[in-house]
Amino acid sequence: MNGKAAPSASSSRSRTNGGRGASASRAALAGTRGWPGPGGGQIGNMDPPTMWRATTVQACGLWPFAAGSGAPMTGVPLGQHLHTGATVCGDPISWFTRARYISNPSLFMLGMPGLGKSTLVNRMLIGLSATGVVPLVLGDLKPDYADTVRALGGQVISIGRGVGGINILDPGAMGAAAAKLGGEAGKALEAETHGRVLNMVAALISVVRSRPMDDHEQSVLSAALHHLRERTSTGKAPLLPDLLAVLREGPDRVRSVTLDRGDESRYHDAVDPLHRSLLGILDGPLGDTFASETSTRINPNAPAVCIDISRIGEADTQLTAGAMLAAWSDGLGTVAASHALADAGLAPRRWFFAVLDELWRPLRAASGIVDRIDALTRLNRSLGLGDAKITHTLKDAEALGSESDRAKARGFVERAGMVVCAGLPRTEMEELGRVVGLSAREVELVSSWSSPPGWAMSAGHEEPPGRGRFLIKVGGRPGIPIKVAITDTERELHDTNSRWTANQPQSRPVNSGWEAQV
Repeated sequence: MNGKAAPSASSSRSRTNGGRGASASRAALAGTRGWPGPGGGQIGNMDPPTMWRATTVQACGLWPFAAGSGAPMTGVPLGQHLHTGATVCGDPISWFTRARYISNPSLFMLGMPGLGKSTLVNRMLIGLSATGVVPLVLGDLKPDYADTVRALGGQVISIGRGVGGINILDPGAMGAAAAKLGGEAGKALEAETHGRVLNMVAALISVVRSRPMDDHEQSVLSAALHHLRERTSTGKAPLLPDLLAVLREGPDRVRSVTLDRGDESRYHDAVDPLHRSLLGILDGPLGDTFASETSTRINPNAPAVCIDISRIGEADTQLTAGAMLAAWSDGLGTVAASHALADAGLAPRRWFFAVLDELWRPLRAASGIVDRIDALTRLNRSLGLGDAKITHTLKDAEALGSESDRAKARGFVERAGMVVCAGLPRTEMEELGRVVGLSAREVELVSSWSSPPGWAMSAGHEEPPGRGRFLIKVGGRPGIPIKVAITDTERELHDTNSRWTANQPQSRPVNSGWEAQV
């Protein structure tokens, strides 16, 4: 009627078949998000399914599970997996003793400033304390951990000019434990005590000289310390001036190792450099802190210990390095004493978690200081001690004077059971990848966390994109990326921006979960 011919049956069938062919073609192109193209329906954003966690008793009808999470669940709760949202738990002690993930209860952490390195370690400290582990913060520079240790009922010891000092000749808890043990066990611990004191004095001399001691000087120093200990019977620890007096007197035990052969001038030629260095400690920038008696000894029964050296000025490099080394020596000596008494059944067994923060500060203080740090941290290490070493980048090691020192400093990373990375530049990540083995995707991910924040200032200061994000590496296993959100209590105890924010309560970060710049 309208002048158009009616479609034939063959053309209708052809059109119908063609429609079915188009539908089949569209079905073949359908992806996980739906059907693309005109007439299709493709979702732009897929929300992840709700995740639930339950025991095998609660979810017995679903057991065995078809798929499991790759996030470890042993240790202190750290945060959520960045990709799956699963809870990630971990700490060097739990992964060594319970999970057996690592063969060395140690952690090495690297990252740019302000991304939350010490905040994550602070969480481990709190979590381990709840399980009975004793946190030891040996040299708190900012301080980052003093308030947390006080909240845990622990002991905070302040070191600095006019605040408090450490007598490096004091055997401390190791000497008291050796006297309590007696017998062969007491003699063995006494020998270890001598080695620790010798290493500490040699470390201070290295700081003053900016180079290591000579081997024959260490022999002289060891003989002088032996003589000083044998003649001190009052129970009062000798001081550095007493050590100088021994060198001036020149007893037979000391002269025998100088090969003076009765010649007074040969004796003075051998001991005068050591004598001058000790005078440099007493009369120089270190004297007020290390020349007198220990102001406050570490309490071996304290639930947590923090040695606060934040009163020392930033530019006082020698005193900072000396105070950190003395704090490490004293704290690790307390650990050794506790284990010796527990082995003899005279004290309960205790585990310790030592935090060695801002490792780059003592490393740069003097050539050869790496050997002293290595000796202090290796001596009497056992199952009961885990440690966390924190620094910024591997370039801290590259800044050392000799290739030998640089290799030893890199060894701190290689020997660590866990390596945790916050945001680092790409060049740094590529260098780190040659040490711990990082994939290209892991390098890209961690490098993106080192980007600066945006320019938006409408709601206070905007946080760096990498704050609270970390990559945990264990051996050759794929890294575990996590995101950490701190609680209000942690924020109050660990606000290292307090001097900046005290008079500006209105300036709040966009993400209030990460206020503290660490």
